[in-house]
Order: sequence, then C-alpha cells, then structure tokens
Amino acid sequence: MRVFHGSDVRIDKVELAQSGAFKDFGRGFYVTTIRKHAHQRAVDVAAEHGTKPVITEFEYLERYPVTMNMHVKHFEVVSEEWVQFVIMNRNRSIAHPAHTYDIVEGPIANDWITSQIKRYQKGKITIGQLIEKLTYREQTHQICFCTPESLWALELVEDDARFDVEDISNAIIEALTIDGKMDMLAAVRRFYASATYAQLANPDTGLHVRTWEDVYALLKQEFEQHSTENS
Repeated sequence: MRVFHGSDVRIDKVELAQSGAFKDFGRGFYVTTIRKHAHQRAVDVAAEHGTKPVITEFEYLERYPVTMNMHVKHFEVVSEEWVQFVIMNRNRSIAHPAHTYDIVEGPIANDWITSQIKRYQKGKITIGQLIEKLTYREQTHQICFCTPESLWALELVEDDARFDVEDISNAIIEALTIDGKMDMLAAVRRFYASATYAQLANPDTGLHVRTWEDVYALLKQEFEQHSTENS
C-alpha cells in the first residue's frame, strides 16, 4: 500500500527520537494513504519554517507486521474507543508511551475535531453527540509507526517520476494562489481533486516529463470546461 508523509524535508531515514509526543496515537512516524492530506501537512510545515513542502512516499508492507506478530490497532471509523484513545495519548499527566502498540491506524483528530473533543471533556456535549458530529466529516486517515521494529514495514519509494510530479505540483499550486487568488489550502484541495493531477500522478500518461507550464495549461482548460458545463 502506498503511503505519504508531508514535511519540508525528504525523509530518507526515519528517526523516531525526532518525533513529537502527545499526538493522536502517541509518539511515532505518521503517514497517510491520502496524498492531498499529506500535501496539506507539508504546506503547513513549510509555511511555519519558510521552506518548501515535500512529500516522501513509502510502500507499507502490510504483511510484515502480521508475519512478525506485531501489536497492531486499527480504528475503522470514529468511535468512542478512538476518542478515548486520542485523549489518553494527548494526556501529559500520565506516563508515556501510553500504549504498547507497534502500529496504530485510524482517523485524524484535526483542529476542529480536537475542539469538539475538548467540549466533550468539559461536559458540554455527550459522547453520543460527539460521535454524531464527527461521523459525517471529511474522511481522514493516518498510520502511526510507534516502535523501531515497526519501521521495517516501510520501504522508501525511489522513483524519479515522483520527484517530477512533486516539483510540478508545487509550482502549479503556487501559481493557483497567485492567478486564482486562492489561499494555499484551497489551491491544494482543488489541484489534487482535479483530473489533471490524476493524469500527472500516473507515470503511464507521460505528463510528468512535460513542463509545469504545460500541465498548468491543461489544468486551466479543465477548470474552464467545468465552469462552462456548470453555467
């Protein structure tokens, strides 16, 4: 399974010691199967440091943790168990690590979700009301590799086409923020939802070997076509 990590540097070797604590699933190396979410994360990190967003791709060897009898936890959807697990891992008053899983997979507690969890903790809403509020939000996904042993399930993807796609994507997103007067997040979402990006990300189309200006022209044609069809 292909997974992505968003940052402002390429990750050639994962160092768990550099991972922050008190996150949703505890200290660990986080990836997602949703590329646009990885890019959003990369944009945020780059904006904070005044650098450029970078996505590192990995292949997650799902059979490896099974073969090695690793302790894996998978949350299919937002649930009371997931909420309590996130609260536990973010609790700074208890000993950490707060769990013994090697790998944890499930939804992300973004800023909005975190605010709702805090309302629940303060008794302003019930757990049932919290789950209802969270159930219909946009799908999110993350996998946390929590132990050094778990990292053997990740293989770095070495693909020249990937670097071309990344460079082209960054240039187009920057152009969208200028030409389309969009904020960065809106530009990221619109680009990654486009048919043009789907073609760019498919090496068989050969689009990744063309200039970013060529790809941007195709994207604008796509937007214009959608605008005409919806008018």
